[in-house]
Amino acid sequence: MLGFINMKPRLLIIEDEAAIRAGLTDVFVYHGYEVETAEDGKAGLDAALKGNYDLILLDIMLPGMSGYDVCEAIRSQDRDQPIIMLTARVSDEDIVHGLKLGADDYVGKPFSVEQLVLRAAAVLRRAGLATDDVTELRLGDLAIDTRNLSGAHGSEVTAFTRREMQVLLYLHAHAERPVPREELLSRVWGYASHADLETRTVDIHIAKLRRKIEPDPKNPQFLVTIRGAGYRLLSPA
Repeated sequence: MLGFINMKPRLLIIEDEAAIRAGLTDVFVYHGYEVETAEDGKAGLDAALKGNYDLILLDIMLPGMSGYDVCEAIRSQDRDQPIIMLTARVSDEDIVHGLKLGADDYVGKPFSVEQLVLRAAAVLRRAGLATDDVTELRLGDLAIDTRNLSGAHGSEVTAFTRREMQVLLYLHAHAERPVPREELLSRVWGYASHADLETRTVDIHIAKLRRKIEPDPKNPQFLVTIRGAGYRLLSPA
């Protein structure tokens, strides 16, 4: 069966000023987030690359490694990680530089806490990770935690990439019909619908998902191919 429960979005705050770090932690915990923190760039980058966070709040002026460098390093590993930059440097040049490096938003200090919470929710919504989205998906005996990008079948734990999870959740949202490869490329990868793109990348992700969610990947019962139409996520009988 397919079933769902609510879980908290995971937030990483990378900020060297202790008072700001503590204040942001309190605010976001109050608004239903699970929060972890780092106080310098290197520690923040290490956490970001290991933690599977739904959102990162990243200060620019950090000791040891700047927020710009942290953002660039994260983007080299994960182009989809939602990031909001926090900084007192709010010139047009600084903002453009941050956005070019891959930040999803850029918030200047001092900032309204209420506005920051709303902008965080907006970034999560655009990334398909709003707090009211599906947070657990069950496929038979497999329980998939969409926030932590992991699945559990008894004591066996399986890790998913963010892109694999996006594919799975998009197929779930449209489970009443087959989803064409071109639609997945457009709606999940963000490519223009008219782009002449090789759809093999979709097939590769589907194959990887089947190895993780199917008891027998060669004879799938959940994630099936509908010949000439695309892929469909089915509820088991």
